[in-house]
Amino acid sequence: MEYPLFGPGRHLLSVSQFDRAGLRALFDLTDAVRPLALRQGVCTVLDGAMLGSLFFEPSTRTRLSFESAFLRLGGEVTTTTGFTFSSMAKGESIADTARVVSGYSDVLVVRHPDEGSVAQFAAASVVPVINAGDGAGEHPSQALLDVYTLERELAARGSGSDEVTLAILGDLKYGRTVHSLIRLMGLRWGCTFRLFAPPGLELPNDLVAEAVEHGHRVVVCDTVVEAVTGADAVYATRVQRERLPEGMDGPAAGDLLNKAMLKKAHNLDIVIMHPLPRDSRPGSFDLSPDVDDLPGLAIFHQTDNGLAVRMAIFLTALGVDADQARLTIKQRPWRADLHWEDAK
Repeated sequence: MEYPLFGPGRHLLSVSQFDRAGLRALFDLTDAVRPLALRQGVCTVLDGAMLGSLFFEPSTRTRLSFESAFLRLGGEVTTTTGFTFSSMAKGESIADTARVVSGYSDVLVVRHPDEGSVAQFAAASVVPVINAGDGAGEHPSQALLDVYTLERELAARGSGSDEVTLAILGDLKYGRTVHSLIRLMGLRWGCTFRLFAPPGLELPNDLVAEAVEHGHRVVVCDTVVEAVTGADAVYATRVQRERLPEGMDGPAAGDLLNKAMLKKAHNLDIVIMHPLPRDSRPGSFDLSPDVDDLPGLAIFHQTDNGLAVRMAIFLTALGVDADQARLTIKQRPWRADLHWEDAK
């Protein structure tokens, strides 16, 4: 389905709503509000605005990131989590729920386990709807913060994000973060994607074709070491067992990516990314914690950057520019760097 370019008063349902200029504008706005995300000032530009936060499946980072972003702009938040606590448990339709709740809000953030469901919310809503993940479909804000982080990490190394070689590992079939990331990277030029997935979890053919159509090179690798060899960055993803079809087993126990694999690939300084959550338990087939002391670890930069990116998304949807936001900034009267030990 085609959606209009993202802008004031519009829903954000897919990364396809960005062209190169629109992506640059959002990232410039993200740069402008970064100091607010870092709590270097207090902003009240969204004073009186109400966010309706509707998460119909479990979430920690995404929900709190969106809600924190709105609060840091001076807005207010109403929230609900899970079907049990919604009127959908009584049989209410998505359309009815969307129409009612949007009447209480100025913008909605929605996560739902069924692909295409957030678009149904948007069709019935009277305010902008932001897609926070719809089943195996898309996760546009995650892709935006991923590309923003990749740009910053590569720029810190004196490189651009065009012609980047990106290794992508894990659940490439059902992982919506991967789908949105590859689509958004279609706005770059001459990228190389080096893919590794367990059997049955390979990237869908239509996404491979879409990447090639945008002038990118797609290399399917037999091993993780092969995928990360020569790559500028690696994007590791958890195998989402909750999305696997009934009867399909996950991959055998072990690490998806660890320090030994990177050492074998002669690439210990690679930029390491992961959308989180990460299963750090032994044998979880995920990104091993033993990479956490490597210089290229960027997984927590992603979460920090996500706050600023989501602030920029809200400002764009509500038609607020950087200058208007700056006019409402004031000094905070409290210490953000004060710890309990310092206060004794």
